[in-house]
Amino acid sequence: MPAKGRRLPAAGWGEKNGTFINSERRIGVLKKVARAPGQALSDFNIFKLIAQYWGCGKMFEKWSSPEAVFEILKELSRDQPCDITGISDYAMIEDAGGIQWPLPDSGNRIPHEEDKVSNGSEPFVATERRLFEDGAFYHADKKAKFLFEAPRDVPEITDVEYPFILLTGRGTSSQWHTQTRTGKSAVLRKLYPDQIYVEINPADAKRLGIAANETVTVASRRGQVKATAFVTNTVRAGHLFIPMHYAAANELTLPAFDPYSRQPAYKACAASVSRPSAQ
Repeated sequence: MPAKGRRLPAAGWGEKNGTFINSERRIGVLKKVARAPGQALSDFNIFKLIAQYWGCGKMFEKWSSPEAVFEILKELSRDQPCDITGISDYAMIEDAGGIQWPLPDSGNRIPHEEDKVSNGSEPFVATERRLFEDGAFYHADKKAKFLFEAPRDVPEITDVEYPFILLTGRGTSSQWHTQTRTGKSAVLRKLYPDQIYVEINPADAKRLGIAANETVTVASRRGQVKATAFVTNTVRAGHLFIPMHYAAANELTLPAFDPYSRQPAYKACAASVSRPSAQ
């Protein structure tokens, strides 16, 4: 983690104890199965040490263990949409095979037809629960709110200088997002191109005199990058595609975003592609 020229080596998955929440709202227990390399420490210890050196260690006195921090997190969630005060401890999470939020304490819990009891005495709800299946949404009237508008034009149109629509998205199955983790795996790095590449339709490649595996320049109104040309029918004529996993792709994309969800419009922008000799 870069911080003014310094790095705080953090333990990775399987090198620390704690909990995690995945994209289906499921809380699971993470167990340490290997020692972290070198001077790498768990997130828990990094935060405590930073607090100590910043002179605010007393604020973290209750941080006696990762599970103790989880107890604090539980209390912070009370009466919130993500209430998990009904989870008693790590053992309950393990016994259930993971627990989805929300799970308020038993006094505030609405029974579910598939609720059951663990091998111990702690109750927990069904293994899988759909959010809002009770029809109550997080608004005063409990109704869902739909946002809609008339379709808009794309935020950036093509022109003579930038005639292509550049799309970005997932590349190979061995890459994930910006590769903060997959990029550190020697095995996974062997399964995808090391250098950034751009997919181009054969008709466009022929018209521009671009050969397969040739180095080309992809440019937008914000910057340009060198990329290896991958000639393929998987993209339409007039379109280009670059995997989002390469950081350089963000030098080209448009900083527009959805006004409601704030989701960035990384998926498309106007661009050009050319051979070095044609520049």
